[in-house]
Amino acid sequence: DLMDNFTIYFGHVLSNSFYPVLQRAIGVGSAFEGWSPREQDVVYRVLVPMTPPRGHSFHLELNTAGQRHVRNFRVRVQLECTCTRERRGEKMLCFLHHPEEELRRNQDPSLLHTLCTGSYLDVQKTARWFYQLVRAIWPALPQSHNWHLVLLPSRRSCRFKVTNGRESFQIEMLFGVRRGDSDIFVSSQPREARTPSTTWPETYAVAEAKFFKYIAREAPPDSLHLKCLQFFTRLQLGFGFSTHTVKTIVMHLLNIVPVSQWRRRYFLRRLRDINENLHRCLEEKCLNHFIIGNKRFPQEISLPLDIASAEPPNLFHHLARHPAAHSQAVSEY
Repeated sequence: DLMDNFTIYFGHVLSNSFYPVLQRAIGVGSAFEGWSPREQDVVYRVLVPMTPPRGHSFHLELNTAGQRHVRNFRVRVQLECTCTRERRGEKMLCFLHHPEEELRRNQDPSLLHTLCTGSYLDVQKTARWFYQLVRAIWPALPQSHNWHLVLLPSRRSCRFKVTNGRESFQIEMLFGVRRGDSDIFVSSQPREARTPSTTWPETYAVAEAKFFKYIAREAPPDSLHLKCLQFFTRLQLGFGFSTHTVKTIVMHLLNIVPVSQWRRRYFLRRLRDINENLHRCLEEKCLNHFIIGNKRFPQEISLPLDIASAEPPNLFHHLARHPAAHSQAVSEY
C-alpha cells in the first residue's frame, strides 16, 4: 500500500518533468519471496522501474571490460526530436532543434543536465533525487499521519525506515531499467564496493521473485520448500556461504524435483538433497548461475535471448582459482 501510494504521487509530481518516469514498484528478495533468514531485521527491497521522459530515450550498453563473471551496463541517455509533438500543440520545445537560449528561458533542463554524468545516467545522482522525492512526498501520504519516516544513508539506493511506536519496517528502494520487455533489469544495486556511479549491474531479482511465485502456484498447500530454504540460510549465518549460494541450490532443486515431492513428509529428504548438492558443488568447485543459460526455465518468465542462450557462469569460480578459499569453504562445510 505504501509503495503504491508513493507511485501515485510520483506520477503527479513528475507528470510534466524531464526526469525519469517511475513505474509501479516490484517486490524482490527474501522478504517478498517468503523465506527471510532473520525475521527480526527484514529489509523490504523493491525495484522501481524507470522509463525515459518525453524527448529522451535509454540505450543499454554492455561494459565488456573487467569482470568475466558479472555483466555490467551503462544507460546512455539520448535526446529525441519532438518537433511533431510541438506541431500537435503540445507545450514542449524540441531539445534538438530549438536554440539553447530559448530552451534555457522557457523549459526545464533535459535529463542529460540533471541526473547524468556525460551522456550516461548516474546512479548516485539518481539516488539523491529519489531521497528528495521521498522526503517531499511523504507528508502528503495517508501513512504519514500515523507513521514516522527516518531516512537512512545509501549512495546507490533510497533506504528508509517507518515506525509507529509499536512496529518498524525498513525499506530499500532500488531503481533500474528493464532490458526490452523481459524480466531482466539493470539496477542500482552494486555487486562490489567500488562500483562506478555510471555502472548499472544486471539484476535477476525480478525473474527470481517470479520463479518463486510460479512455484507457489504449482506447489501443494503443505509444501515446505520455503521452510527448507529458510532453515538452511539461517543455519549458515556466520559462515562463509552467502544466502544467495543456498538460494541458488534450492532453486536448481525446485526446477528438477517435482513440486509434489516438497510436501511435509519429504522435509528431511529435501534437506538432505540441499546438503548433498552443496557438498557436490564444493567438491567440483562449480555452482551454475540459476537464470543465465538455464534451459529448463519456466516459459512464462521472459528472458532476453542472450541470457537464455548463454553459458551459465560458475558462482564458485573463486574457489577454482584460489586453493586457500576452497580449503576454507570445505572446512566451514
